[in-house]
Amino acid sequence: MRVDQFLKRSCLVKHRSFAKLACDRGRVFVDGVKAKPSKELRVGSRVVLSLTDGDLEIEVVAIPKGNVSKARAQELYRVLRDETKSLQGF
Repeated sequence: MRVDQFLKRSCLVKHRSFAKLACDRGRVFVDGVKAKPSKELRVGSRVVLSLTDGDLEIEVVAIPKGNVSKARAQELYRVLRDETKSLQGF
């Protein structure tokens, strides 16, 4: 699954366009490398979101097939490091 789609479906960003913009600005890293929006993720991939209020590092636990409810979205990843105050507003 594309990194921009994963960030949207896992509810880490509100809109896929926000995820694309973050990738275009060099704020998304997959396994230590800057990621383009089309970068394919696999189970076990490590994703770092470098935001203005800190970094969030996650490990992909599952790749969703189709839409995901907000309740289930947090089961798609495991937080490794959270230095953010809030993801609201991104």
